[in-house]
Amino acid sequence: MIKKTIGNATLYCDDSNEVLEQLTDIDSCVTDPPYGLSFMGKSWDYDVPQKELWEKVFASLKNGSHLLSFFGSRTYHRGVIPIEDAGFEIRDQLMWLYGSGFPKSHNIGKAVDKLQGNEREDLGANPNQRLNKPKHDIFEAGIRGKETRTTKGNSEWEGWGTALKPAHEPIVMARKPFKGSVANNVLEHGTGGINIDECRVDADNDAKIRIRKASSEFGQNSNWNDHKNIDTVYDPSKGRFPANVMHDGSDVVQEIFPKTGKSSGGRSYQNTNQMYSGGWADEMGNKTDPGFGDEGTAARYFYCPKASKKDRDEGNNHPTVKPTELMRYLCRLVTPKGGIVLDPFMGSGSTGKAAILEGFHFVGIELDPDYFEIACARIEKAVKDKNKELF
Repeated sequence: MIKKTIGNATLYCDDSNEVLEQLTDIDSCVTDPPYGLSFMGKSWDYDVPQKELWEKVFASLKNGSHLLSFFGSRTYHRGVIPIEDAGFEIRDQLMWLYGSGFPKSHNIGKAVDKLQGNEREDLGANPNQRLNKPKHDIFEAGIRGKETRTTKGNSEWEGWGTALKPAHEPIVMARKPFKGSVANNVLEHGTGGINIDECRVDADNDAKIRIRKASSEFGQNSNWNDHKNIDTVYDPSKGRFPANVMHDGSDVVQEIFPKTGKSSGGRSYQNTNQMYSGGWADEMGNKTDPGFGDEGTAARYFYCPKASKKDRDEGNNHPTVKPTELMRYLCRLVTPKGGIVLDPFMGSGSTGKAAILEGFHFVGIELDPDYFEIACARIEKAVKDKNKELF
């Protein structure tokens, strides 16, 4: 076992099954484990983590701690069932949408033509191919990035394939059960809830506080009390309520969402003794529009990581690296202030870097020595950046 301490991060180069048995009182687990797809022929991605490992994660967490784990869209069910079987309560499924996926579909028409000996029409160079810039003027035979041609056949199977373009990854949100109320568990362990206000979707205006009032004077058939109850305060300036969908902000993703007009909330206003039915009002009980006053695509309702320098610029060559801003958001969502974030599949350290930049402690475990060294370097830089920020 190799163990390194870098600032508030404790990193292990070892088998997670061995290290997890030593860990206790962890506040959250945010991880990107193997998906069971044999991705790029990698042996570590042969299968999803099994129940026995998740039981050890379960034992290391405080009561009420959350687990967030990415999985592939095709093997999500295989990944989540062992988590549930280990004792976790499945709370939700989050969705990470992105526009950078590349379709890996088998061209059936081309394969049929090859079998039947049919000629195909040459349409020229493939316009969608991403060629790597060669070190020399001439492409060597067999080099990755060699120019390919676009062809077209005439069989009835032309245009048929075997897979869709990947554009999302599901994330399971699970929680370790606890006895009693969430409030009691939060007071005892600091865990059980999710950080709504710190994860709101940015609002671009300085809207005043609005207050939603009850359907009747006594709040009958309503979860809302009268306008004097501070629990009914709604503050759009903090941002929109976080959803279980996040996206990368690319043009491809933006176009998925429909165009919408100015956002608003509430239903029809009925003036009865300064009260109304399901509408919105200001502090004086006057009807008002609680919307953000913006318009555009519905993408604005969902969290989008702010643009930043690519993580691969840090020397990170891990094939499934996630954006640091996305991982910061996920850590912030489920970890109490000053808490400990665990990642039993640390890889190149994206969760660890994010946790440190958010002011959390971090425990990471990685079996591969090469990725472990990359993770150490990235997290060490994050510690230095965080210290500069503080001082």
